[in-house]
Amino acid sequence: MSFILLIAAVIGGVLLSAQSSVNGALSRKAGTYESAFLTFATGTLVLFLLILFFGKGDVLALLDAPKWQLSAVWFGVSYLFLTVLAVPQIGVIAANISTVIGQLSAGIIIDHFGFFGGAQISLDWKRGLAIVLMLIALRLIYVGNKKSVEKSTSKAA
Repeated sequence: MSFILLIAAVIGGVLLSAQSSVNGALSRKAGTYESAFLTFATGTLVLFLLILFFGKGDVLALLDAPKWQLSAVWFGVSYLFLTVLAVPQIGVIAANISTVIGQLSAGIIIDHFGFFGGAQISLDWKRGLAIVLMLIALRLIYVGNKKSVEKSTSKAA
C-alpha cells in the first residue's frame, strides 16, 4: 500500500506542476485573481458533489474543530494564488522547487519541535545539508532560466 501511495504522491506532483503551468498561462490571459477563482470554484463544485455522495453527512462538524485548524484554508488559498502569480514570471520549475524548499523547510521545523501533534524528529546536519543543496539547485535553475530568456529575447530582436 505504501508504494501505491508514493506513486499517488508522484502523480499529484505531476498534476500540480501541470496546474501551475496552465494557471500561469491562464492568468496572463484572464488575470491572476480570475484564474485562482476558477480553480477554487471548480474545486468547490467537485468537493460539494463528493460530500453529497460520499461524505459523512455533517459539514457543520467542521465548526467544532479548534479554530487554529480552520486557519489551514488560508494556506491553500495563499499557495495557489502565489503560484499563479509566480509561474509566469519565473517559470514552472523555479516556482515548484521554491515550493518544495518552502515545504521541506517548514516540515523540518514542524518535525523538530513536534508541532501540531506530530512526531518530534530532530534537525540534524543531513536535513540541513538537504536544504542547502536545494537552495543551490534553485539558484542554478533560476540563473539557467534567466539565460534562456535572455537568449530567446535576443533572437526575437
